[in-house]
Amino acid sequence: MHGESRCLRCGPVSPLHVPEHIGAEIVASVVEQVVTAADRPGVPLWCPWPLPPGWTLTGVAWAGDERSGVRATAVACAGPAPLDGGPADLLFVAEEPGVGLGTRFAGVPGPDPGPELAAALTDPGPGHAERLPHAKIRVGGHPTPLWLVNSPTDRSAYAGEARGMWLHAIAWPASAGHLLAEEVVLHDLAEWTPPELVYGAPSPYLHGAA
Repeated sequence: MHGESRCLRCGPVSPLHVPEHIGAEIVASVVEQVVTAADRPGVPLWCPWPLPPGWTLTGVAWAGDERSGVRATAVACAGPAPLDGGPADLLFVAEEPGVGLGTRFAGVPGPDPGPELAAALTDPGPGHAERLPHAKIRVGGHPTPLWLVNSPTDRSAYAGEARGMWLHAIAWPASAGHLLAEEVVLHDLAEWTPPELVYGAPSPYLHGAA
């Protein structure tokens, strides 16, 4: 018998809590979980703000339990894709090392993207003195590089670091990752939740489609 949640492949894991619906009250309840969780810096709820034109907030989630507190968060958004205007989804995951939520949604093995990022930084490729990041966004007011990681072809996945935690950005379809080439600014909803946020239909990717 085990007292913790377990994955058949990974062993003990932090349970994921995904509200069925999305709205201001749901966001407030997740923020309360994050800010009251505990004895260490809270995990950010990174959300694009302002949202890109036509985009809505489609879900929030957190991973952890009463013993460990909140160890990871996820924020989902949806809107028109930057290239063809078709439907697109973006998921931002912030997590402590070793949780594995971001790699789970990215569809890559392992608990974190550390090995892939280390390879990208140490092997810049022929003709390059250094490896340039694949995306640069602003996170909590700071320029933050993101690196493309290997993922299934139905999505594009980026990873980096912010506030001493892993930051993942996963886009469906893969071409929607071009949105990160634009001026994306991430804001921590746990610090302040804009009352102007617009909410959309619940994200299918938070509810098992990923």
